[in-house]
Amino acid sequence: MSTYKVELVTPYIKDEMFNKLKSKVKFERKANIHGACVKLLTDNEDYKEEWEDNFKFMNEDIRPHAKIFSVEDDGQLQVLYEPISKTCIIKNCDYYGWIKSIALAAISDFFEEYHSEHRRYSTHGSAVDCGGHSLAIIGPSGTGKTTLTYGLLQYDDFNYISDDWFFTRLFNNGAVIYSSEKNSYIRDDLAQVWEKFSEEVNRVKLDNKGRGIADVNTLFKGRVRETSTLKSVVLLERNNSNPPFRKLDPVEALNFMVENDFCNPHQLVRDQRKLHIRKTFFQNLFQTVDVYLLNTIETPLESLRRIKNLVI
Repeated sequence: MSTYKVELVTPYIKDEMFNKLKSKVKFERKANIHGACVKLLTDNEDYKEEWEDNFKFMNEDIRPHAKIFSVEDDGQLQVLYEPISKTCIIKNCDYYGWIKSIALAAISDFFEEYHSEHRRYSTHGSAVDCGGHSLAIIGPSGTGKTTLTYGLLQYDDFNYISDDWFFTRLFNNGAVIYSSEKNSYIRDDLAQVWEKFSEEVNRVKLDNKGRGIADVNTLFKGRVRETSTLKSVVLLERNNSNPPFRKLDPVEALNFMVENDFCNPHQLVRDQRKLHIRKTFFQNLFQTVDVYLLNTIETPLESLRRIKNLVI
């Protein structure tokens, strides 16, 4: 699926556009994303309901750290971001998946600018837990991240943390990761690969892109975790010229992330300063955990077998 383009705007332009479009807003909801508050303002009732199902609730008396403003004005898709106030104006978007990803990206931008002893960083990837240790899966779109994540979750030894985005806190001797969403935004073809999830997937109300919010507590029946100690990272590629699986050193792993734009199409700000921040984070992370490169040219089951025992 092609993605959107982000146009950076000044506070003046943001205020001007907001004043023109604010009369269209019918719903306002706040979400708690890893302790930060992001506010959705929209004219779309479906987006409001999906947002409520997707994210944890945030008290109304908490002021937002970021705002997502999504409305229709009969024009073309447009995504504008004002980085000082962390405000994103999205016009004519017909896909909730981008709304929620932009919200996560805005909070990620906030965390990159928030300084504390142990900073929080975001990663566009999935994570599963096994006995208090976790495995993260990161890869460019189309390499099988979601398929492998749910493949691991077929087994009772594995617990769900996130299938799309997680946050990381680095310590001197390790890394702890945290979930980002309350529930999972799944694809309707998931059950075609892993039949175990067919009954639950059939219950999900799907949108016009064949996706919907699934209750993870129903999907995984008590196997949901909000935090875990990161032990291993699996990077994904799909390249017939390369071997199916190998371990990487920290330099190789960092080069892979930089070459693949950090496997994250939802970066709202891309400049040399942000590049340095993101490179420094992954450089430090890869010195802390084991990193592997999985080439998903094999069947999902064969790929799954290669990584299943990395955290057991």
